Amino acid sequence: MPMVNNSLEKGIVSHCAPTLAGMKTAGLFRHFYQDRSHVMDELDGVNRLLNGRGVYVEILRWDEKAALVYVYRLSHLRETLIRQEVIDLLSEYGYQDMSVEACILHLKTRLLDEHSCFPHEIGVFLGYPMKDVRGFIENKGENCKCCGMWKVYGDEKEEEKLFCKYKKCAEIYQHCFSCGRALVQMTVCA
Repeated sequence: MPMVNNSLEKGIVSHCAPTLAGMKTAGLFRHFYQDRSHVMDELDGVNRLLNGRGVYVEILRWDEKAALVYVYRLSHLRETLIRQEVIDLLSEYGYQDMSVEACILHLKTRLLDEHSCFPHEIGVFLGYPMKDVRGFIENKGENCKCCGMWKVYGDEKEEEKLFCKYKKCAEIYQHCFSCGRALVQMTVCA
């Protein structure tokens, strides 16, 4: 089994702690690399560790020196994709099959389309509240009530509480990781 690169694990802990803790559907971050095949080996190793706990890691997009890494809880994403308001929104952007695999594949193709803007429906895949995802799209990113991990168009007091919980979770996870706790030990089972 290939050794998992600590920089990839560190990125997962730094940017996706609430997902590892089971508090949030998913997280997303850029992972800088020198060798693409090495990153694929790292991903295989991380997935072998985390899939049994319900967490999956995929590359949504490759750039010349960075990969857009998506870390998600399969069960949370499945629950999200069956909600009617989510189906309605995603169908506006060409999503037809609402299986997790098909939706992620369509998101990847939308991320590769150089002629369109960044696919703002990605907020659905990250577990953002629908009011905030819709608000961002309809307001073109303007006129939000507050900004934290995402732009808030709904209940700002509730979202600010959530941002604080996520921030505290990230701090705890980063501390535990820096003290030697293994990634798999910090990943709550689904």
